[in-house]
Amino acid sequence: MSVQFVGLNEINGPLVVLDHVKNASFDEVCELTLSDGTRRTGRIVEMEGERVVVQVFEGTNGLSLKNTRTRFTGHPMEMPLSTEVLGRIFSGAGKPIDGLGDIYPEKYADINGKPLNPVSRTYPQNYIRTGISSIDALMTLIRGQKLPIFSGSGMNHNKLAVQIVRQAKIADEDGQKFGVVFAAMGVKNDVADYFRRSFEESGVLQNVVMFLNLSNDPIIERILTPRCALTTAEYLAYEHDMHILVILTDMTSYAEALREFSSSKGEIPGRKGYPGYLYSDLASIYERAGIIEGAKGSVTQIPILTMPNDDITHPVPDLTGYITEGQIVLDRTLDQTGVYPPISILPSLSRLMKDGIGEGFTRADHSAVSNQLFAAYAKVNDARSLASVIGEEELSPTDKQFLNFGRMFEEHFLNQGFDENRTIEQTLDLGWDLLSLLPKDALDRVDSSLLERYYDPKRADRFKDYVKEHLNA
Repeated sequence: MSVQFVGLNEINGPLVVLDHVKNASFDEVCELTLSDGTRRTGRIVEMEGERVVVQVFEGTNGLSLKNTRTRFTGHPMEMPLSTEVLGRIFSGAGKPIDGLGDIYPEKYADINGKPLNPVSRTYPQNYIRTGISSIDALMTLIRGQKLPIFSGSGMNHNKLAVQIVRQAKIADEDGQKFGVVFAAMGVKNDVADYFRRSFEESGVLQNVVMFLNLSNDPIIERILTPRCALTTAEYLAYEHDMHILVILTDMTSYAEALREFSSSKGEIPGRKGYPGYLYSDLASIYERAGIIEGAKGSVTQIPILTMPNDDITHPVPDLTGYITEGQIVLDRTLDQTGVYPPISILPSLSRLMKDGIGEGFTRADHSAVSNQLFAAYAKVNDARSLASVIGEEELSPTDKQFLNFGRMFEEHFLNQGFDENRTIEQTLDLGWDLLSLLPKDALDRVDSSLLERYYDPKRADRFKDYVKEHLNA
C-alpha cells in the first residue's frame, strides 16, 4: 500500500521538510505532486527521527505548504540500464533528451554504486591510445586508471575532450569492445551543442553515451550526473565486458553545486566555503574507476576540471590530485602561443604508466624515450631561465642546442592538429627525431644499446628537412 503525505512543514531553497514520516531511508526517492497535477522528484538527504529533509531536483518554485502531496518510493535513485544506452543522449538525471523515446531497461541500478572490496581490484595494465603524442608518450593513460586534466577558464579542454573521445582506442584489437561515457556538468548550450555535433559528425556517437547537464539546469541534477554516468559505465564494463572510458567535465562545476547545496542545508563550510566532506565525496566518484578481478571489462576515468585563477592549490584540483593517479596540466602560456594541446610537461605525470608501457604493451624503448624527453625539456627550461638573465648569445653551444630542441619539441611534438591521430610508433619515432637534435653525450637517460639502435644525427637532418617542407607548404 502506498502512503501519501499531504502538506509540507518547511520550504528552504531546494529543500523541503516533512514530519512524522516513518520507515523512511536515507537517499530514498520520493515523488511530489503539486496542486496542478505536475510531478517533481526528490530524495531524502537528512533524517532526524521521523523528520526528513527532501532535496527537490527540479526546485521548489510553485510548491505549496498545504496542498503538495508526497509519496515515498522505498528505493534510492536508480538508473534504467540496457545496451540501448549506447548512442543515446541523456539529461544529467538520466532522462533521454534526444527525442528517441525511453530506454527499455534490462535492469535498474542504484546510482551510488555498490561497495567494492579493495582486494578484488586488479592492478591496471595495458594502455589506451589517445592518438595525442604528449599523452601517449609522456603520461600514458592506462586502462582502469583515473587521470584528471587540470585546465583553466577559457582554455581548450573541451576541444581536447572531443579529440580524446574521437580517437581513443584500446591497444589490443582482439574482439574486445570499447566505448565512451561522456558527462558534461554545468555547460552552456553552445558547448553542449558543440559536443553533440562533434560526436555525430565524426561517427563515434554510436559508441558514446552522453549525459548533458546545462548551466541553467538545477544544481541538484548536477550532483547526480557523474553518478548516473559511472553507473552506466559499470554496467557496460562488468556485465557486457566492454572497456569504458569515462570523461567527466567540469568537476569544478560539480564541486560548486555541492558547495551551494551544502550551504542550503546549513552545514559548516570548510576551505573556500566547500563542505568538509568534499574529499570523501570526490573519492566516491573517482574510486569507481578500475578493474575487478575476473571481469573482462574495465572503467577508466578522465575527469576534467578548471582551476579558478589557474591555482593548482585550489581545493578541487588539490583534493583531486590526492585521490587520482597523476594529472595532465594545461599551460596558459603555451595556449596563448598557439600550441594545441597546450600540455605542460613537467608538472604532468601518470603514476601507473611504468607498468603499462614497454615491450609487450607499446614498444621496448618507450620508457627510455619518455624519461629522456622529460629530462631534456627540464634542461630547456633551465637554459631559458639563464638566457633571460645573460642573453641567448652568451649561452654555451650545448645550451643553445637545448633551446633549439625546446622550440622544435613544442612546435612539432606537443603541437598537434585537432584531426591528427598519431600511432604510438609515430610518436616514439618523432621523439627520437627530436632527441637526435641533441649531442649524444647529453642523452644520459637512455641505455647505450638503445642509443646505438635509434640515435642517428641523420634523423635530425631528415627532421629539419621535413620541418622546412612543412613550413613552405
